[in-house]
Amino acid sequence: MLRATLKSLLSRKLRLLLSGLAVVLAVMFVSGAFVLSDTLGRTFDSLFTNAYDNTDIQVQAKPKVDVDGDGQGAVPANIESTVVGKVAAVPGVAKATGLVLAEGARVVGHNGKVVGGASPSPRFGVNWAGEDELMSLREGRGPRTSGEVAINAGLAKTGDLTVGEQVGVLTLEAKKTFTVVGIFGYTGGRDSVGGEQTVAFTEPVAQQLMLGATGVYNVIDVKVTDERDLTKVRDALRTQLGAAYQVDTGEDLAKKQADNLKQVLSFITYILLGFAGVALLVGVFLILNTFSIIVAQRTRELALLRAMGASRGQMIGSVMVEATVIGVVSWLVGLALGVGIGWLGGFLVAKLSGDLEVASLGVPPAAWIVSFVVGVGVTILAALLPAFQASRVPPVAAMRQANTADRPLTRLTVAGAVLLLAGSGSLVYGLSGKAGGNTIWWVVGGVFVDFIAVALLTPLLGQPVVSLLGRLFSWSVPGKLGRLNSGRNPRRTAITAAAMMISIALVTGISTIFSSVDESIGKVLDKQIQADLIIAGQQTSAIPPSIDPAALRQVRAMPAVDAVAAEAYDAVLVDGKQRFVGAFDDQAAASRVLRLKATNGRVDRLGAGELLIDESTAKDRKWKAGDTVAAQLSRGEPRQFRITGVFANSGGGGGMIMSWQDATTGFRTATATQAFVKLRPGADATSAKRDIDMVLKDSPEVNVSTRSEWIGNQLKIFTFALFMVQVLLFVAMLIAILGIINTLVLSVLERTRELGMLRAIGLRRGRTMWMITVESVVISLFGALLGITVGAGLGAAVVRALKDKGITELSLPWGLMATYVIGGAVVGVVAAIIPAIRAARLNVLNAIAYE
Repeated sequence: MLRATLKSLLSRKLRLLLSGLAVVLAVMFVSGAFVLSDTLGRTFDSLFTNAYDNTDIQVQAKPKVDVDGDGQGAVPANIESTVVGKVAAVPGVAKATGLVLAEGARVVGHNGKVVGGASPSPRFGVNWAGEDELMSLREGRGPRTSGEVAINAGLAKTGDLTVGEQVGVLTLEAKKTFTVVGIFGYTGGRDSVGGEQTVAFTEPVAQQLMLGATGVYNVIDVKVTDERDLTKVRDALRTQLGAAYQVDTGEDLAKKQADNLKQVLSFITYILLGFAGVALLVGVFLILNTFSIIVAQRTRELALLRAMGASRGQMIGSVMVEATVIGVVSWLVGLALGVGIGWLGGFLVAKLSGDLEVASLGVPPAAWIVSFVVGVGVTILAALLPAFQASRVPPVAAMRQANTADRPLTRLTVAGAVLLLAGSGSLVYGLSGKAGGNTIWWVVGGVFVDFIAVALLTPLLGQPVVSLLGRLFSWSVPGKLGRLNSGRNPRRTAITAAAMMISIALVTGISTIFSSVDESIGKVLDKQIQADLIIAGQQTSAIPPSIDPAALRQVRAMPAVDAVAAEAYDAVLVDGKQRFVGAFDDQAAASRVLRLKATNGRVDRLGAGELLIDESTAKDRKWKAGDTVAAQLSRGEPRQFRITGVFANSGGGGGMIMSWQDATTGFRTATATQAFVKLRPGADATSAKRDIDMVLKDSPEVNVSTRSEWIGNQLKIFTFALFMVQVLLFVAMLIAILGIINTLVLSVLERTRELGMLRAIGLRRGRTMWMITVESVVISLFGALLGITVGAGLGAAVVRALKDKGITELSLPWGLMATYVIGGAVVGVVAAIIPAIRAARLNVLNAIAYE
């Protein structure tokens, strides 16, 4: 029996190839995701280990406000110089050196913009402490006066900067000009460490510009007398300095930095696993359909085996052996491709992250274990139902026509209806807000069950819909035959169309949600923001872009300008909870330009120690005008603030606003990061924009844009998300194409004799190809239309549930939906090429004699 099964399998190589391709894609994405994550993890482990290789112990003061919870984006807390002596006195410490090492030194290049542009690479400002084990000069010397700086080789190459030229540097203060007197590199011939840009000032200048005061540091570098006592000295320092300080060994720091970066890079892994999930979901239908057709076509062969004494168990085993062989072969091929793609992806990310040395190729256990479960396990599970169908073939079928009639759809319809009710109930419950922390599981579970339900109901829907679609092509005899063929076997047509349905339903649903969010936010911003022009930049690091105060004064003095509301924002702890708080240099102008409407108290003015909040915050925290709350800003000590007004929820101002006086002394930066400009009635916006652009030459991080341009920039994230959705659609459609090809090829084999008879009575090759193409296009269009309907319905349900979150507009992506339908037709044509050519090349006499 085993020999018969393997011989049957090897005699149908095309069937083996088509059945395995979907599994190959799913395994490739799964294994690729794990290999990519492992490669990048080891790459950055090595990077940070080398960066802290010469660090024994490092001491830092804990930040007052920790933006990300890991200290990475926080304002560095200052350490008084007396603490350096205190650290040096701890037994086991050989030397303690105070350092300035803070992010925020941005060099202005020859084009007037910040070097590196939108690159997320950190830009450090440090005090020049001379050459050491990590850093050495390549050109020039270290800075000696307040007007001199040294820069690392990576920054010099990126900005095409040389020793002797003058550069502008943005820090906590407005742009200042310095002379480059030295260029330094790092051990191992590196120009930078992970792509960072570093500017070294003299110590007093570094302290003032990066920390806001002289005589202070934010890092203490500690050398120990005996490295064997490293942990002991670290623990002694922690005891001596107390909970206000963070004391870590170089190994601790390397691990923290690598772990933080791995969390960010895990996003890439999740994307690849998402693609794998879609490939797997669609692939299950392809495998199920393939084995169902195989069993139907082998009815006579299986019946003969039963008549010769094969048991039902052997029939099931025969199909399962075939499934296992396909699963194992597909797993091995997919794993090999996934390892290659994962390592290549890691190589590209490493090179784009500062030309890092990528780790050697490695396959983590999770890559082959999970991919094996996906590849082999899913294939076997998908083949179980067809295997049981094979075991039910009676021996008497060997004496009848090989193909069996399609069975009634009653059971499928009932099962689909029950699952549809269950999935919809789960979805409604999850979106009702009553599920608490399990909302996402109820929603995802409901969507998954609904997909299965629609797939089960597809045969019932397929008969009338396929007949209607087929009439579009019934103007010729081949078109009529193609329509009839597509509706001949509702189960087969439904399972094939289900692959297309799921892929298009997913992207249509996601596109509907993103389109609605885009429309809702855009309408709110357009209604609330009354500014004609907006001065803003893109934040690419922990330091927000800044506008030169002198430039703002010039803008306000322009005859065409009516009002300017310049805003700064920062993370603030309010009653122990982190919030982003804004501040305007002209609160009266801000309330007018941003249409801040008071619902309690006043919103047109603010003094020191006063705070405004929006309705949502007031409701959430049960606050009102007159209440007092405690707040810790990035700089300074905790203070009490009095709420003087509550304003209606809007697209401007954020959730909290404090006075400009408090912001300039307590925020991370004391300069405005964006400004809203209201022009006088009748003023020419184009001319005003051009004039403001000229004024902003000393603010290289920001640009001026119209209101519509600015709103478009705020919504770019959704454009990127939609792009990722289109990539997802491409992957899913690729598998859907395989499904249609598979169905049609096997269908052509099944109808060999019929096609021979048609050719014999005069159906030409071209018309035969047209008949197969019509069948393919009808199936593909059916799946596309069903997918659009299901996806739009699910997307609309999610949007409706998000109404209380501010998503008030339902916007269906009509253009994309039309594109998906056209794409469905194109997929049908492409999928028909191989089966149509195969059908057209049949030898007429051999086909007529085919059994």
